[in-house]
Amino acid sequence: MSKFSFEKGYDTQQLHLLESLKVGKLPTALWVFTVTSLLFTVGVLAFITFVPWVQNIAGAGQIVALDPAEREQSISALVPGRIAEWYVREGSRVEAGQPIARIVDNDPRLNERLQTQLDLARDRLATAQSALATARLDAERKSTLFADGLVSRLEMEQAQILLAEYEVRAQSAADDLNRAELSQSREGSQEVMAPRAGVITKVSAGGTATFVKAGDELAQFVPFDIDSAVELYVDGRDASLVSVGDPVRLQFEGWPVIQFSGWPSVAIGTFAGEVSFVDPMAGLNGKFRIVVKESEGEPAWPSNRILRVGTNARGWVLLDEVSVAYELWRQLNNFPPEFPEQFLANTQ
Repeated sequence: MSKFSFEKGYDTQQLHLLESLKVGKLPTALWVFTVTSLLFTVGVLAFITFVPWVQNIAGAGQIVALDPAEREQSISALVPGRIAEWYVREGSRVEAGQPIARIVDNDPRLNERLQTQLDLARDRLATAQSALATARLDAERKSTLFADGLVSRLEMEQAQILLAEYEVRAQSAADDLNRAELSQSREGSQEVMAPRAGVITKVSAGGTATFVKAGDELAQFVPFDIDSAVELYVDGRDASLVSVGDPVRLQFEGWPVIQFSGWPSVAIGTFAGEVSFVDPMAGLNGKFRIVVKESEGEPAWPSNRILRVGTNARGWVLLDEVSVAYELWRQLNNFPPEFPEQFLANTQ
């Protein structure tokens, strides 16, 4: 068999070999792969070009109480003294007005002394009021006699001066009585009460031999039936795009969910919310805090007995719709989302 060369003409045997290439066909598997790849590429291009994507700002945070008065709070001693008795322990459920602890003063005869002071203050006030009434009658009588020319002006003025002095004494006695009653009521308030129904989360003070000062923390308390909210923290790049009233989708820790941040309508297990507040300045972590509350007319959030305060959560603040291709390009270039139309309208 002669060697093929481009410099020589084709002989009959070589032309026969070239003719055999014409009848060759592409393998079936390679043809299927080629067509499939072409269709897949066209489908992906059509998908990212025509399918809308809801831009969003993602943030992580936790569940808090919307009302600051419903957040964890301290129960403090109102008066100085020694803790005589505890009525609760950590985890105890209490009702409004239920006693938590009893504090006694270091002086065992304090109640007797306060009662004595109160009785004396009442007696002084009664005496001062009686003297005041007499001085008032005398001043009125002297004024009438002076008009008739029966007493001098000096006697009338002296009676009026005496009336003013008794008025001051009566007022001073009334102030003393108020202070004595306040001391008595403070002694009576040494039994510390729960401000509302809730749970004792921490007992801060020691045993029954512990001395406390007025204002010292005795326990930590969390109310029942609070209005939950979610604190989310977002980057400074995105914080300026968030406005009060913006819709939010929330995902709670431990709650089954299938999340599609760009297609919130098909997500399963997320809950609706709306932005209630945006911090004007960044926190210590360098991020901005936004507070999200429940949206009216939407399915309610799970009970706070299921999702307790402090449970982790993730949220997505929903903005405008764009194409998937634009969103991919934005993410690759690390650009912020587009300003929503309502935001631009509010800044004009």
